[in-house]
Amino acid sequence: MNIGDKVRLVHSKEEGIITRFLQNDVVEIEIEEGFRLPVLKRELAVVSSVEGQFFRGQKGSQPAEKSAESRPSGIRAEKGIFMAFIPLNDREIALHLVNNTDWDLPYALTQPSERHQRGLSGGVLKAKSSVKVQDLLIKDFDDWGTFVFNCLYYTVGFSPERAPLNKRVKFRANTFFKNKRKAPLLDKDAYLYQLDADEKIEQPVNAQTLKEKMFEKNEPEPAVPPKVERPAAVIDLHIEKLTRDFLTLNNAQMIDIQLKTFEQQLEKAIASGMDEITFIHGVGNGVLRTEIHRRLGKHKNVQFYQDAQKEKFGYGATKVKIK
Repeated sequence: MNIGDKVRLVHSKEEGIITRFLQNDVVEIEIEEGFRLPVLKRELAVVSSVEGQFFRGQKGSQPAEKSAESRPSGIRAEKGIFMAFIPLNDREIALHLVNNTDWDLPYALTQPSERHQRGLSGGVLKAKSSVKVQDLLIKDFDDWGTFVFNCLYYTVGFSPERAPLNKRVKFRANTFFKNKRKAPLLDKDAYLYQLDADEKIEQPVNAQTLKEKMFEKNEPEPAVPPKVERPAAVIDLHIEKLTRDFLTLNNAQMIDIQLKTFEQQLEKAIASGMDEITFIHGVGNGVLRTEIHRRLGKHKNVQFYQDAQKEKFGYGATKVKIK
């Protein structure tokens, strides 16, 4: 049984759709009247599509059930969006996106870096369908990085308004490899992660409740001074030390990153009570050194600055004495 499956109660005539799995082998189903009932799994039987077609053919008077694509307002399975990692062998694992809902999902799956994002997959993931994204090496698990999934909910015709789903995921080995089970639709063992598990469907705002909240007295919390991280005594501003994407940057972008790092580390040094800090900026064409000296000359918390460690860096480093 999977979320979205149509089931029948064994000892009664009610039919419904599985919406959630609860504890102790209890399943929540939504019957046609819109009510949701907790039922023991052993009290349910899955209604197969073949069975439905057979009995409709015998009666001859009922029209065939429409597919998920053509059903304008039959949203029954609200949740069931998964990232499924299916092992291919002892070295590789395949990433699939699974949509086990009745919604069509215009979506994008990306991986962000410091200044860019890498697109992995995008398009429209149809209701009750899946798509393979890519193969991953298990040995590179720690380097997989962060996955960002964004989607809208769409169906033809009228449907309840639904907020977009935005999910940011970074997997940890101690939990990732413990969550292995059958992937919906794919029917294969997979390390499964449900993207919409914690999503809350917004409810209409009650006017009286809102009014009461507006007049509640909120006790001010005591202010806690932020703890400032003490920087290293020597800060290397060479661009390859600051970003892995330096090969994609032009000169102006590099200078911008270097100056922002310089200012951030200088302010941290001042806030944390350091007496001095040294910045390695290199010689180059002198643009970075000149701009750093210009800003130091106007800073109210700088006592003086001078070229540092000339025997090691030449004129490629500046020591700053803080007031």
